Amino acid sequence: QVQLAESGGGSVQAGGSLRLSCAASAGTPCMAWFRQAPGKEREGVAGISGSGSTSYRESVKGRFTISRDNAKNTVYLQMNSLEPEDTAMYYCAAASRRFLSSGSWCYFGARREYNYWGQGTQVTVSS
Repeated sequence: QVQLAESGGGSVQAGGSLRLSCAASAGTPCMAWFRQAPGKEREGVAGISGSGSTSYRESVKGRFTISRDNAKNTVYLQMNSLEPEDTAMYYCAAASRRFLSSGSWCYFGARREYNYWGQGTQVTVSS
């Protein structure tokens, strides 16, 4: 069992930045960030493999950057140019196996592949 602990959420104005962190109790081949806004389904935001291959949902490309420090079992999400539409609970997720989906390793959209989840951290962006 892998435990995940997110941190770094908060409230910012549109155009601002936040950096989320997620510390895992053990290394996993795939890690990702998901988010869920009130009344909406949880959606993938970004995924990263152990070798650093990344994938992003279209709406965050060029604004968000996912990265990981394998020595620390930690994944990060740098969020710039935040928009009110980015307001959501952000969840860290990890997969116990490396997988290929939609042409990308550790594809962000393959929610069912991620079997470990954190408790979430709230991000609120005001206009």
